[in-house]
Amino acid sequence: MKIFSCTAIIGSVHELMKRCTILFISFLHIVNIYAQKADIHQSGVMAGQNLKAIENISPYSTGIVFGFDPRYEGIKGTTRLFDTLFASEILFRGQEDYIRLDSDIDLVRNTLIFVHPSTAKLMEISSEFIVEIIVNKNDKQLIYRTTKGFIFEKESQENKFYQVLKEGPNKFIKIPEKKFIEANYQSNYSPNRRYDELKLVHKYYIADSEYIFHLVQLNKKSLAKFFPNKKELINKDFGEDSDGNAEEKVILILKKF
Repeated sequence: MKIFSCTAIIGSVHELMKRCTILFISFLHIVNIYAQKADIHQSGVMAGQNLKAIENISPYSTGIVFGFDPRYEGIKGTTRLFDTLFASEILFRGQEDYIRLDSDIDLVRNTLIFVHPSTAKLMEISSEFIVEIIVNKNDKQLIYRTTKGFIFEKESQENKFYQVLKEGPNKFIKIPEKKFIEANYQSNYSPNRRYDELKLVHKYYIADSEYIFHLVQLNKKSLAKFFPNKKELINKDFGEDSDGNAEEKVILILKKF
């Protein structure tokens, strides 16, 4: 009969546990590889019993991946105003001279995007550093400034870019924004819009005598409410050309006051 020392027994147990651990890790590795390969192929809608098996698991649990809806078409539109670069003259805060650059405006980040004249790299700078941008587009000069220091009647505004439509008195401005429109196609009565969209929208404001800006609509009802003593003139000018450009109509009316 052989007698094993304690050291020999402990060593044997230790070696056995080591081998078991290696086998267990190898098994997990094989399972993990199989799971990754199986995920490559889309097998359709998950069965009801499988959904029940995971319904109580936290969505943040490691290893849970929810399927991608193949009907979704992504996002249309960008965060930029023009979606291209136009030749511009830019006056930076603290400077006296305009700098000529090819630029665009990011309406979500409130930044000026431009091409560096020396390196040709695309760069951006916060609206806080911009005094004025003159954009040369389609043989027209569009003037953009920022709302820094402006007071609005019913809302607080971050420092956004605005287009000057008419200087004061009764200063008339347009603030471009990108509105996020969510995809809507999953219910029976949805419009079947399978993409999210960043859509360009505009808000129009007119400054009163105290230089407080009021949100207005480009129609005679909204203007007549803001200028009740000019109601007759507003109704007449809006009624003459129903198909004309609404911005131009408002500018012409304001110039008559």
